[in-house]
Amino acid sequence: MLAADPGASIASIAAEAGVDRRTVYRRFASREDLLAALYEARLTAIEDAIEDARLREAPVAVALHRYVENIVTVNRTWPVDLARMLADDSVYARRDAAVEEVDTFLQRATDEGLLRSGLPQGWASALLPQLMHLVSRQLPDLSAGQAADVVVDTLLNGLGPS
Repeated sequence: MLAADPGASIASIAAEAGVDRRTVYRRFASREDLLAALYEARLTAIEDAIEDARLREAPVAVALHRYVENIVTVNRTWPVDLARMLADDSVYARRDAAVEEVDTFLQRATDEGLLRSGLPQGWASALLPQLMHLVSRQLPDLSAGQAADVVVDTLLNGLGPS
């Protein structure tokens, strides 16, 4: 609900969840506390997705598919307004660590020839999250694995060796 309506009230959120707003307020003192908990859950899910993908040790193609599949699941489970989430200063250090891990992996993918070298700096790092976001929202009927197939195929055919 917050992804579709970032300004949703606690009463609206409670109604959507099928609980009384007092129940929400017992757990979260304010709307900001609720948002902080959502951001925390999403960041933890992203960190778990990165760890599960084994970006440093698994074969690059396997790690890429696993990472994308995991992040598609995160995007569908925690569909928060990312612009608003990234405006929260407490998010930056953890987000930056996750981005650095993925950037290091994408450099490994380039070094091993899975991605084409010579592209503008950071291009794959900018494109991959956009593809994952797009498939998560535009192709909701695909399983996470099928969505990962689409993203990986698009990424490799668009960025793969010429």
